[in-house]
Amino acid sequence: MLASLFPRGGTEFFNYFERHAAKTLEAARLLRDMLSDPKEAEKDAERIKSIEHEGDQITHRAIEMLHKTFLTPIDRGDIHELISRLDDILDLIDSTAERVWLYQLREPDPDVLNLVSVLINAVTEVHKAMTQLRNLKDREGMIRTCMEINRYENEGDQLIRKAVARLFNEEHDAIHVMKWKEIFDYLEDAVDRCEDVANVLEGVALEYA
Repeated sequence: MLASLFPRGGTEFFNYFERHAAKTLEAARLLRDMLSDPKEAEKDAERIKSIEHEGDQITHRAIEMLHKTFLTPIDRGDIHELISRLDDILDLIDSTAERVWLYQLREPDPDVLNLVSVLINAVTEVHKAMTQLRNLKDREGMIRTCMEINRYENEGDQLIRKAVARLFNEEHDAIHVMKWKEIFDYLEDAVDRCEDVANVLEGVALEYA
């Protein structure tokens, strides 16, 4: 619907959104594998770092095109916000992986695995929403996807509260607590950025449908 109204250069933004979301989902799944079996943490972190660099390139190209494109398929501010928040999610996944390696966290943590599963679910919905953005005729479908993302964010909040409580109540090594608390924080922030994407998309759906 929207794509038919704009020249190819303008609709290229949709390609950037979809490609970035796909890279983010790939990195989230690799992070889950890494946290499930951290024995090859350094190699896994390097793989995720490589994906993060690819995401940066997509972001830079999208922003460069934004500066050169006069007629954009959606609001210029929404384009910048969407690609920036997508990049934030991928950056936070990369930061999580890097710290798992640097902190030598070699034992899987069930709470972290639960939280990263929520992140994967949220990013999966983000990727779905990016494909829906190309054609906003189904406004209700887009809003349902955004609601799913919000639901996963709420689920993540509940998990993080329980995980942090367990960490402080059951662990007696202060350094160990600090390391895992930082991992929890990065994962929580990544899920929060998914909700930021959903909030922008809801506005776009209401404005253009």
